[in-house]
Amino acid sequence: MAQYFEVHPENPQARLLKQAATLIKAGSVIAVPTDSSYALVCQLDDRDAAEQLRRIRQVDDKHHLTLLCRDLSELANYAKVDNRQYRLLKSATPGPYTFILEATKEVPRRVSHPQRKTIGLRVPEHRVLLDLLEQVGAPLLATTLIAPGESEPLNDAQEIRSRFEHALAAVVDAGACAQEPTTVVDLTPLGEGEDPVVIRVGRGDLAALGL
Repeated sequence: MAQYFEVHPENPQARLLKQAATLIKAGSVIAVPTDSSYALVCQLDDRDAAEQLRRIRQVDDKHHLTLLCRDLSELANYAKVDNRQYRLLKSATPGPYTFILEATKEVPRRVSHPQRKTIGLRVPEHRVLLDLLEQVGAPLLATTLIAPGESEPLNDAQEIRSRFEHALAAVVDAGACAQEPTTVVDLTPLGEGEDPVVIRVGRGDLAALGL
């Protein structure tokens, strides 16, 4: 049965997040709140955990997974970012945006897009998640927690626990999330002198990106 960590959304208990981080480091998949919706997360370099994350969502290797980073400097270790891309990233992070960028060699090939060698990256604006990332000490591989066959992300931590208690090691409950997906923007065209491509309009305001 999945462990259940109920934490304060603005001042989360460090000891509980440390326990959740220990589970992640041991190779587990857990559910966490973000500034857009609940998500499934695991270690970036754990092949088995990444495969389990995909099995829970029932998505294949063409589905873009996202790297959750603590800040822009960490993001730049995992994506090739030129000056134009960096300026746009800086204007919108932290926040509910996911950016598609060319992955560096720090990203295992099995988690980047198999044809394009790209990865989704973002810096979330959620106290609990940022503190958890600090406890882990590294970016987390993530995907929105949408149950197979459904279209809306789950937003109730107790429901997540009851529905996925045998698939997850833990659920971090910080209350309801915004339940609106991130805005997804492909920044790879900028590297070729073209404009960014908006893949999905979500919670992130496009005006903040000048789009």
